[in-house]
Formats: sequence, C-alpha cells, structure tokens
Amino acid sequence: MFRFFLVAAVSASFSSTTLAQNTSWHQYVRAPNTTMVSPSRIITTENNVTNAEALLSTDSSFAILSRELEDSSPSITIDFGLNIVGFPIFTFAGASSNSPGIRVAFSETMQFLGDRSDFTRSDNGQKITDGTDQHAVPAEPSTWTDTRGCQAENPNKVCADGLHGFRYMRIWLDALDADAPLVAANGEVRIQSVQLNYTAFLGTPQTFQGWFECEDEDLNQYWYDAAYTNDMNVDLFLTDYIDARESDSPFLEGKPVLFDGAKRDRDPYVGDLAVAGRTLYLTHPAAAAAARNVLLDLAQHQREDGWIPPASIRSYTLPLFDYPLWWVMTSYDYVLYTGDVDYLAEVYPVLVKVLDTYYPSVTDNTTGLLFRGDETGTGGYGDYAFLPRSGPVAYYNTLYILALKSVADMADWAGKTEGANWRDRANTVTTALNNNLWDQTAGAYLDSTVGPVRHAQDGNSIAILSGAAPSDRAQSALGYLDKNMRQGYGNAFYDAMGDALDPSAGFSTRVYAFISYFEISARFEANLTDGAIEQIKRMYGWMATNDPQVTMWEGIGADGSLYEGGFTSCAHGWSTGVLPALSNYVLGVKPTRTGFAEFSVKPNIPEGVTWARGVVPSPLGDVGVDWKVDGNGFNLKLTAPKGSKATVSVPAAEKGTVGVDEQVVWENGENIEGAGKESSIAVK
Repeated sequence: MFRFFLVAAVSASFSSTTLAQNTSWHQYVRAPNTTMVSPSRIITTENNVTNAEALLSTDSSFAILSRELEDSSPSITIDFGLNIVGFPIFTFAGASSNSPGIRVAFSETMQFLGDRSDFTRSDNGQKITDGTDQHAVPAEPSTWTDTRGCQAENPNKVCADGLHGFRYMRIWLDALDADAPLVAANGEVRIQSVQLNYTAFLGTPQTFQGWFECEDEDLNQYWYDAAYTNDMNVDLFLTDYIDARESDSPFLEGKPVLFDGAKRDRDPYVGDLAVAGRTLYLTHPAAAAAARNVLLDLAQHQREDGWIPPASIRSYTLPLFDYPLWWVMTSYDYVLYTGDVDYLAEVYPVLVKVLDTYYPSVTDNTTGLLFRGDETGTGGYGDYAFLPRSGPVAYYNTLYILALKSVADMADWAGKTEGANWRDRANTVTTALNNNLWDQTAGAYLDSTVGPVRHAQDGNSIAILSGAAPSDRAQSALGYLDKNMRQGYGNAFYDAMGDALDPSAGFSTRVYAFISYFEISARFEANLTDGAIEQIKRMYGWMATNDPQVTMWEGIGADGSLYEGGFTSCAHGWSTGVLPALSNYVLGVKPTRTGFAEFSVKPNIPEGVTWARGVVPSPLGDVGVDWKVDGNGFNLKLTAPKGSKATVSVPAAEKGTVGVDEQVVWENGENIEGAGKESSIAVK
C-alpha cells in the first residue's frame, strides 16, 4: 500500500541533460512536415479517369477526367491521411476549350463523403454554394486556390466556400445548371496536383515547448493526437472564414484565436478554452495570445448586469448560463500558466462584476444556490450542451464554487481584498449544495431538484474538483458514474433517468470528451488512477480507431457514432483533455501560483506503467520530470526553474525510505529530525 509523502523544495538540482536531449517522443507527433500538404492515397476512381495517381505528387504528370454529355461524371476520391484544415489548391495542366467544371466535396469521414460536403459555410449562413465548391477550368494551365467567392457576380455563379476542415476529398467533372453558360458539365480536365495550404498552427517537434512520454504507447499517442487536434484550431480570425452567424469582431480580425472547431462553429467559445487553453499552455505556450485575445474580446462585451457572452456569435448575444463562469476559470488558467499579471490587472473589474453582480442576481435566496429558470429571468438560457434543465442545477453550482475559490486566489495574487468574501461564499454554496442536492439513495448528486430525478456527469465530477464533495461522497459519486453511465466509448453525461429531459436526444448514451475530462481529473484527484486511465483508453481509444482517427470528436452518440452525424466536428479543442490529464497527473506537474512561481509535482502511477518523463513549459523555464519504478523503489528527478518553489509528493510504502538529493528525510513512517518535510535544495 502506498501513500503520498510531501516534500517542499525551493527548486531542485537535478540535471536536465537527459530530458533536453530526448527525442524519442518525436515519433508520435502528427502534424504535416510543411504547410503544403499532398494527398496520401487515391481511394477510388469512377468512370473515365486516367492516371489518378499523379495527384499524389507535384511533378509534371497529371490526371485526366473526361466526359461526354451522355456519360456519368468521372470522379476521384482522395485521402489526405489525417484531418487537415486550410485552403485547397488545384494546379491544372489545362482543359478543353468549353470551360469544363470541377466540383469538390469535403468530409472528415468516408461515411459522410458524397455529392455534398459534410459541412459548408453556406449551410450555416451566407449561402453561395449548394454543398460543394465549383470551379470553371480554363483551357490554358492555371492554378485555383479554393477561397470563398464566385467566378462571376451579379448574379453569383460558379462559387466556392473556401477554407475547409477535412480528411477526404471527392473531385468530379460536372456543373450546376444554374451556373450555365459559364461552365460546362462535359469536356476534359487535366489536374497536375491537389494540395492543401494548411493554415492552422503547425506543431512540429521543433515547436513543442512541452512534451510527454511514458511506458504506455497508447497514452503517448493520445497526448500528441490531442496536441494536433488543438493545433488545428489555432488560426487567424478572418471574417470570411469564421462562423457565418453574425460572428464578426473588429477586435479579433486578423489575430490568432483558439476556435471552437476546425471545420465548423469557427468562433472562439470560452467554454472550449477550459480544456483547449490548458492543452495549448502545455504544448505551445508561445501561442498563448490565441487564448488571451479571446478572453479580452469577450470581456469587452460584458453586459451591464455582469453577464459575459460565450462567443461573438449572434453579435455576442447567445444566452448561455454557465459560460461567464468558464470565462472566469479560463482567465484563471491563463494567468496561472502564463504569469500574465498585466492581463489580470486589466480584467479584474470584469471578474468582480461576474461574481458580485451577475451570479448573485440569479441566486435563489431560499437555498443560496444558483437557479436557472423564469424565476431569475434565465428560463431561455442554455449551457455547453443546450440542455433543457432548470432549477438549482448541481453543475452550475459546483462550477460556481470552483470559480469563487479560483478567483479568490487571483485576488490574493493581485493584492486585492475580495478573496475572503469569495471563499466565504464558496463555503456557503458548498453547504447548500450538500444539503439540497445530495441523493442519499443513489449515492450521487442530483442534477436538479426540478424535473425528473436524474444524475449528471458534470455536477458530480466538478463537485469533486471544487472540493465541495467530502471524500466519502466523492468516492460514492464516482462509483455511481462508473456503474450507471458506462459505455463502450466513454462515460455518458447522464444516467438513464436523464433521457426523460428529452426522450429523442439519447442523453444516456451521449459522451462528451469535454465534460469527461473533468470526471477523469476527479478520478485522479480521488487516487482512482487506474479507473481514470481505463476511461481514457475507452473513450480516446474509440476515437483513435474510428474514422477519421487521430483527431478528437466534439461528441459521441449512440453506439459510438458521430453524435450529430456529418455535422459533428471531428477536430474539437474541447475534447483534448487527455493531454492536460496526463501532464498534470501522470507526469504530475501542476502550477499553483501565477506563472509557476509555485507548482506541485505529484505523479499518479497507473498499473503497468513503470516510467514517465516530460517537460512542462513555464515562463520561468522548463519544469522537467523523469520518474521510474524499479527494484529500488520509486525514483523521481525534477528540474525546476531558478526562483520557483515546488511541492513534491512521492508514493511511499508504510515501511520504507524517502530521500531528497541523497539525504533521507523520511523513514518507516517517521520524519527524520533535522530534515523533515521542509527541505531547501539549492540550485547548482
């Protein structure tokens, strides 16, 4: 039996040479080598196609598509090997003189690749295409970059939507009747190459500032797949290529942001940053402006009552009840990981207004709990999953407790006095939560006291992370989730009773990696490490082995399907929580004070994993951890930046020895006099 032994250290003296020179993790990195990406294979051809393999290179050879009017359209279906995002570029060696048309459809999965793309901007507003992109090919050699727009205007004809996120592309010779006479449905087209100008952050081994590796190769690959998924969502905010639903933002125009998804909902939602931001800071913190820009933009659109919009969509008016709290939490994470105290000073009045004006205004004075419903003027509000729930919802209140505690720490960092009041309020809400929403019969927190009796993944998980759940209730709630929400592809976000909220939605079979991240984290916090790893493998393993593979889905539906069909985003930053989970808990590094001035190291050791190593980047310098378990016990090497303070926890047997830099500080259950738990280790 192991328990954790704490050693507080002022930096450490271990050499970082081994970690700095280690490159074995490079094999797991998924990004293309360059921003110009070529297809990896031809899947199929149909009808009159010659030399389709020419599209796999950029030499002078070319594929030919030809068609007589009475013939079926010739087509080529190509695979780029993994999900990518950007602008397709076609190089034509020429065409017949009648301006034959090329039509192109895109999809993240083969299941939804057909005569129309699985998603186009035109399907989401500002319609100029009918599900595909069109181009009239001139007779002479030419290049077409598939940007949004039309070859002819007034009226618009031969149009394309431009930027796409996809793995698969279907190209065929055809034309819309509506585009006549500018383009013909017959003739010959000679295509020399098809490439993609990859526009998102290109995360090659040279760009990673943080990395992770352990004995389990599946866990390693999930970590780097999460990094690649998140990188696909770091891109410039450009009016013509964002969500078309009134999402323009002059402040964000031309700036890097963290998008909601690579192919759709290309708008930065602050809830996504709760996971995507941590993934960014642990891999590419030099790109942290992509999070800062989003947070500042939303702060500038705070309503007079303190509410903050979730995104720029609908001109900053989409009413979500929980997202002001996620703005608070993502601001906390941003300052914690980056040390940007200037940002904290700028938004501190906004934080105060969220917590001291808005949420008190939607609190039930009888219970002291946040209350969503007509009684508080929030009956028409949604949340991250647009759930039809109301009343004193456990999820809203546990997130409120977590936000109050987190911002109380921020107040201390900023030298402000509000922290004590926020901690007192967090304690008050905690008492109310446990008095009103604990279901003793089920051994889990109720979703709400309003509506059908049901239990949700979100409220129970965040109750543990916020410290609101006593240890016995934490263990009970996690047992309930595992027993009642387990699916072959993760844990659902409701038990069977949750289906009564919307019988057609299948809530009891729907899995969100977003909210599952908080359950996985709660399992680590409760020292249920093997359960956390098993859930990671079940959920991320499902996405890794099902089309399109590699990138991580917005949501999983019944029987492991894409939960909203082809509309589902298969490259979603909010689903990358496996990366912070492995860095924070298996490697074991978490910042505890702004900019890693203080941090903790507490590895959680999964069964069958005897070593892990990696780097967590910080503003002060790299935090390097290299631990292993062998016949000599547990050995951890820590490299800490000068000027930082680490609290290190190591597993220790009831009978054994713990040493720091060859000095024994604990033996057989006793601290060694003169060494003790507080050991200052000088930086050499």
